[in-house]
Amino acid sequence: MKKTNRTALVAATVAAGLMAGASTASSAAAQCGRASWYALHSRTASGERMNPAALTAAHRSLPFGTKLRVTNKNNGRSVIVRINDRGPFIRGRVLDLSRGAASQLGFIGSGHTAVCMARV
Repeated sequence: MKKTNRTALVAATVAAGLMAGASTASSAAAQCGRASWYALHSRTASGERMNPAALTAAHRSLPFGTKLRVTNKNNGRSVIVRINDRGPFIRGRVLDLSRGAASQLGFIGSGHTAVCMARV
């Protein structure tokens, strides 16, 4: 194989791999599902005291300190929260939000809602 053809093939392969990685990374970063809220005064899994008024959330696997934009699919409101706890522990839910975040999203009364979240 000629050197120019080999270089072009390698470049095309690398570009295709980067594009495939970008599409899976973006789909992994954005997730939709059900969210609920909680307001305790105990310690979180990260070791800090739970502040119900803060804009924080619990997620099963995202690293502590990760910031997410959470959007309520029912009314379009969004808020940026910081992951500081583990959960939710209820099947079918992807996020537990602090009372403050739930209030800004407008679902305190219902207790849970459909949301989409993406890393910021």
